[in-house]
Amino acid sequence: MQAFRFCPQCAEPLMLLTKQEDGGDKDRLCCPACDYTHWNNPTPVLAAVIEYQGQILLARNAAWPEKKYALITGFMEAGETPQDGITREIGEETSLKVQALNLIGVYDFQRMNQVIIAYHAVCEGTVSLSPELVDYRLVAPAALKCWPSGTGFAVADWLRSRGHEPEFVEWGKVSDPVLS
Repeated sequence: MQAFRFCPQCAEPLMLLTKQEDGGDKDRLCCPACDYTHWNNPTPVLAAVIEYQGQILLARNAAWPEKKYALITGFMEAGETPQDGITREIGEETSLKVQALNLIGVYDFQRMNQVIIAYHAVCEGTVSLSPELVDYRLVAPAALKCWPSGTGFAVADWLRSRGHEPEFVEWGKVSDPVLS
């Protein structure tokens, strides 16, 4: 991730300063000219374990290697609830209609400075991928493998809720493209 370097209010270079806050001293990027503080709060990201025709839909982003598939994800937009946001993302990225939606959990993804809000979505319709996705796979829940970061923990929790013991594999070490 690119760090802020200049103040978005006055364009002065930001400086790392120690600020007194409720929880104690914190180092923050601040503007010495106008006192702007870059809080660097995590970004909310929405994710869906999509159940479609009794299987789980995984998609491959156009920028990813051929064997990498993952959940449908997207950024929450201003003015929408997380439920509305993931419903919108599913529709935009797959053209599927959400019939049922349940929260799986909330997960930190510190490497990307994100908080993932993950849902189980039961969907119907005909899959038609957005241009950012180039392929999708349907995987039986019992065959689904988890990755040890980000949305992989949501997949594991969902599998456990269905009576399956999750198997974790490294993102780059999966030999079967359907299971990554």
